Amino acid sequence: MAVTVETLEKLERRITLTLAAADINSEVENRLKKLARTVKADGFRPGKVPMSVVAQRYGYSVQYEVMNDKLGEAFSSAANEAKLRVAGVPRIAQKDESPEGQMAFDATFEIYPEVKIGDLAGAEVERVSSEVSDEAIDKTVEILRKQRRTFAQRAAADVVVEGDRVTVDFEGKIDGEPFAGGKAEAFQFMVGEGQMLEAFDKAVRGMKSGESKTFPLPFPADYHSADVAGKEADFLVTVKKIEAQHLPEVNEAFAKALGIKDASIEALRADIKKNLEREVKFRVLARNKAAVMEALVSVAELDVPNALVASETERMIANAREDLKKRGVKDADKAPIPEELFKPQAERRVRLGLVVGELVRSNNLQAKPEQLQAHIEELAQSYEKPADVVRWYLSDRERLAEVEAVVVENNVTDFVLAKAKINDKALPFDELMAAGN
Repeated sequence: MAVTVETLEKLERRITLTLAAADINSEVENRLKKLARTVKADGFRPGKVPMSVVAQRYGYSVQYEVMNDKLGEAFSSAANEAKLRVAGVPRIAQKDESPEGQMAFDATFEIYPEVKIGDLAGAEVERVSSEVSDEAIDKTVEILRKQRRTFAQRAAADVVVEGDRVTVDFEGKIDGEPFAGGKAEAFQFMVGEGQMLEAFDKAVRGMKSGESKTFPLPFPADYHSADVAGKEADFLVTVKKIEAQHLPEVNEAFAKALGIKDASIEALRADIKKNLEREVKFRVLARNKAAVMEALVSVAELDVPNALVASETERMIANAREDLKKRGVKDADKAPIPEELFKPQAERRVRLGLVVGELVRSNNLQAKPEQLQAHIEELAQSYEKPADVVRWYLSDRERLAEVEAVVVENNVTDFVLAKAKINDKALPFDELMAAGN
């Protein structure tokens, strides 16, 4: 019997499912008989509980299970017969009237849309590139030096200068009243490295150990704490200790301490360059990939199933709650998180996923085994034991699926870049590294 599919709106469809009441009753009876073999009840031996008692106790739940199973089978069969790609879970409601001996239900659901991808030659994509300069290597060397610096307490007559590590007590007040987060004891920070607001940083310069000072500090309007943002506080600060930093010299001993085999400065710089080039490659790829996806969505036409958006929104809310839980937020699983916060992003993700899926399917852009292997080996190069990392990825289907998704996205990126109108842009190293931080 042909399935009649009713179109409601855009992607929404409805079909009628009918179940024979006799089949339902027969299956319920069979399941109750099977259950009676193991069910326990006071006053009866196992397996000897009367069917009337079993039916009274478990009849409703068994009936519910049977109805769910039969409706699921009927819907799946009808959808397959009508060649429908169902998006999400159908809403099933029993009809008021049914043929004699039958139970009729309306199943309302959405289908996957037809995705039309326009002419990619008309899409514009900004493709960035970047180089690792000697200046970038120099800056990285300085970072490595700072990571290995040592400190020595200054003499009593010395004053705080840029580059010192100071330990202070402080208390701030606004209109004479203390405020949350405005007081600390034995607080340590580096002078001149942006760890404190500029006014605070400047105030301690020139002070001696044991000296106290009061100074005004204006909080920026966009300060992270709304309670003090845009307000001015008076701070009392006392310097408890001043320590001068000592940076190690860049020599063979420094290179050796960093694990450079031949312990030469040249080898150190070469190793730094190699690592920076790997990072640049991934950042450039991520940036270009994002630009490609924007272009791809801009030339695609499709209706987005609400069911998929709702499912993605729920997933994002669940992830947000999990993140709150990891941060120690109490009752994070009950935190009120409005759907509106995630719905636009969820809609975009679903849209992009459908468009990418269609492009991959129609152009055979699936990840090939050799691509997966090459990508995993490249990821592993930044680790001390690459072979172990490769085995770690290959031994787990879930991790392998994550790599596969990345490779597919890379294939899509290459495909679009080969067809779209490209605007090349060279990005300074610092700008590329700052993006997204």
